[in-house]
Amino acid sequence: MKRILLTVASLCLAVTALAQPQLRKDNIDEVLKAMTLEEKATLLVGGARAAVVNGVTSGTAWQVPGAAGNTRPVERLGIPGTVLADGPAGLRIQPTRQGDGNTYYCTGFPVGTLLASSWDIDLVEKVTTAMGNEVLEYGVDVLLAPGINIHRNPLCGRNFEYFSEDPLLSGKMAAAYVRGIQGNGVGTSIKHYAANNQETNRNEDDAQVSPRALREIYLKNFEIAVKESQPWTVMSSYNKLNGRYTQQDVDLLTTVLRDEWGFQGIVMTDWGNKAGTVTSTKAGNDLMEPGNQNEIDRIIAGVKDGTISQEELDRNVRNMLNYIVLTPHFRGYKFSNKPDLKAHAAVAREAAGEAMVLLRNENGALPLKGDEKVALYGISAIDFVAGGTGSGDVNKAYVVNMEDAMVNAGFTLDKGLADYYKAFIAYDKAQTALNGTTFSWFSRRKLAEIAIPAAAIQNEAKANDVAVVVLGRNAGEGADRRQVDDFELTNVERELLRDVSTAFHAAGKKVVVVLNIGGVIETASWKNMVDAIVLPWSPGQEGANAVADVLTGKVNPSGKLPMTFPVNFMDHPSSANFPYNYSNAGNMRGFGWGPRQPQKDVDYTKYEEGIWVGYRHFATKGVEVSYPFGFGLSYSYFVYSKPVVKATADGFEASVTVTNQGQVAGKEVVEVYVHAPEGGLEKPARELKGFAKTKLLAPGESQTVTVKVDSYSLASFNEATSAWETPAGNYEVMFGASVNDIRRSAFYKAKKAQSWPVHNVFALDRK
Repeated sequence: MKRILLTVASLCLAVTALAQPQLRKDNIDEVLKAMTLEEKATLLVGGARAAVVNGVTSGTAWQVPGAAGNTRPVERLGIPGTVLADGPAGLRIQPTRQGDGNTYYCTGFPVGTLLASSWDIDLVEKVTTAMGNEVLEYGVDVLLAPGINIHRNPLCGRNFEYFSEDPLLSGKMAAAYVRGIQGNGVGTSIKHYAANNQETNRNEDDAQVSPRALREIYLKNFEIAVKESQPWTVMSSYNKLNGRYTQQDVDLLTTVLRDEWGFQGIVMTDWGNKAGTVTSTKAGNDLMEPGNQNEIDRIIAGVKDGTISQEELDRNVRNMLNYIVLTPHFRGYKFSNKPDLKAHAAVAREAAGEAMVLLRNENGALPLKGDEKVALYGISAIDFVAGGTGSGDVNKAYVVNMEDAMVNAGFTLDKGLADYYKAFIAYDKAQTALNGTTFSWFSRRKLAEIAIPAAAIQNEAKANDVAVVVLGRNAGEGADRRQVDDFELTNVERELLRDVSTAFHAAGKKVVVVLNIGGVIETASWKNMVDAIVLPWSPGQEGANAVADVLTGKVNPSGKLPMTFPVNFMDHPSSANFPYNYSNAGNMRGFGWGPRQPQKDVDYTKYEEGIWVGYRHFATKGVEVSYPFGFGLSYSYFVYSKPVVKATADGFEASVTVTNQGQVAGKEVVEVYVHAPEGGLEKPARELKGFAKTKLLAPGESQTVTVKVDSYSLASFNEATSAWETPAGNYEVMFGASVNDIRRSAFYKAKKAQSWPVHNVFALDRK
């Protein structure tokens, strides 16, 4: 009898197990109903280890070594775990694995700022299509990218990850980036939402932003990306926004993101563990990362005591299930661990060359012939910066430096000079090893420039045909840059430029500068010393080869600046409210740290400049700049003609004919700016409303480019009415080669005013 009862019990258990629904795309509600409270809470919290809740074991997803995090599976219901990995310039995973002789390198692509410098949506999609293939083939479900925060100030430590000071350019680049990645059947996470514009005390800083500035500048790029590409996920930032942590802000995460913009994916936190898990859950933050048991406990307790309603809990869980059924892990994709890294390196090189910005080229100093004897100066010629530090870094198989690239291109380098730099680097490495110095993943130490005696430079000017000076900077997660010896050149760098220019010009020879930098630096005080300046930013593992391609004319540069280069740091109005000379150990992440008394620009940052960010300030106030937004030279010269603006059912269509009147084939970016009618809200003198890049035009060839602008895109935000408003009247439509170089213009007449009311949220004094 006992045996019979045991058999019956076993059969009952088997039947019960068989009766459990298994997750499919078409039975999400059924699975949701079958989940226990503990399973629901577990699904809303990532985690690196298995969790045991009320006796139920929930393991983790198969973790790709080096991936940033995961979501937890619920095996009983066929819910797989998924894998999340950094980062914006390529997939960040560990290249080596214990007990495995294979390597798992990823391609180091150009950083976000360089991609934005291309002003080429198709190129960005091509790059991120290749990047997304690596995400797929290495078994990752979501790439934690792109970073799209606005370049509010030149010294933000993560500007290299971000696209632009302009929200339209930033939003369009982000949308193209997302489409390229997600075309592979893997996801993205646009970040850091929102107003995360400094690294100093980023965990606790309260960004205090007016509703108008927030809507027009710091949210508009996210709005464009969401509406045009529907990213699978959005990452909420660490900081506060007008008094609330963004990851606990229902206005930000639900009212605006979902209700106004129609976002369909999940919201996840940035990597941390704030105490307000319950508030985050209620606000619409679906996933806590990297995840801890205490967050699961908080959610369970919040539901049991009624703080979190069943409806709120199920809403978030349903969002998670809708996300999971999209993923490769749910589809059972058999990833290869063997993406075509050689092909992707070629894409990275092409993109870096296409996006590079030529800032100066006096008397046709460039291109070079490619067979010259070159004196290659600068420690960064050897210690080349392919990308930034922290989560924006990539574990790549190699980085081509400028010495290798110049030799690859056919130049002959001054051997004594090259040996001098190599000897110094070898000595520095030996000293570092001897001292036992280590650096965290947040920091990649950049070697300071070393002095070259003036007498030696004079000898090198006699022995070589041209000087190429590489100036380097690196930046990254966890710290902002400094004004002195970072934005501004060091004394050694100034002396090097002065001595090289003096010696080589005295010998009738050229001086070319390559700016291998992660963010804007001061150029006004020294740019006229040299003949040419090439700006590759941090261009990825093949970027130095791309620099050589531009120097020799193999590639005709067509990049344009996505931000302004000011004359002085304090010319940016945001500099009055930025921690540009702040230094503290807590700068790294702000974990457990903070001044006892609230400290300006550390515990709170007032965005007193409002909408006057970047060119909106410089162009409107008539402030002199070193290089304006949208600026970039070419080896060709382009003429604009036949400007036409036609009214459409909802806005206008602007077209202009571009003709290459140069001697070599090239591409041109046409920037469309609009000046609004006078009266009503104060507006910038010019605002970017669209852009287009021509195909490769042969000498003498023309192309008509067309840009469509709708009425909503012309609107400004009126705080008094809590509405986007486009007034009636005449709009001047300008076709520019930069914001300060308007080639042609025409007019569009809006016959009637239009308004789009939105929720009245984000008051500065809210609690």
